[in-house]
Amino acid sequence: MPRLMSVAFTEREVRSRIKTVTRRKGWAYLRTGERITLCRKVMGRRPGEPLVRVAEVEVLDVRREPLDAITVAEVAREGFPGMSTEEFMRRFFIDAQDIQPSDIVTRIEWTYLDDVGDQLSLDIPRDTVQAERR
Repeated sequence: MPRLMSVAFTEREVRSRIKTVTRRKGWAYLRTGERITLCRKVMGRRPGEPLVRVAEVEVLDVRREPLDAITVAEVAREGFPGMSTEEFMRRFFIDAQDIQPSDIVTRIEWTYLDDVGDQLSLDIPRDTVQAERR
């Protein structure tokens, strides 16, 4: 049975299949070849709130590295082409999780087990997607 991973902040990028890499504080135990079910929210669901599965992926690569090793190309693989490395680190790690640029994170690369993205279009504004989650 695949492990579950939340993609609450990047659901839009996962659904459109532009996100192929993630960085996490934990997940050091993950191994190449394992499968993961990417979900809207895993922990903190209210009683009766369904588990919304977004995509199934297979892990291609796992490695531990400092957060500030991220490049502009890797930020794009995280689903944010055009965002600077500084903005990416600040928005998703420093401000959101109090993880510092020199902290070690787990870089996880995956491939989607289906080639079909969800019907969620890239031209839908992010605030619309987040409002739909509530």
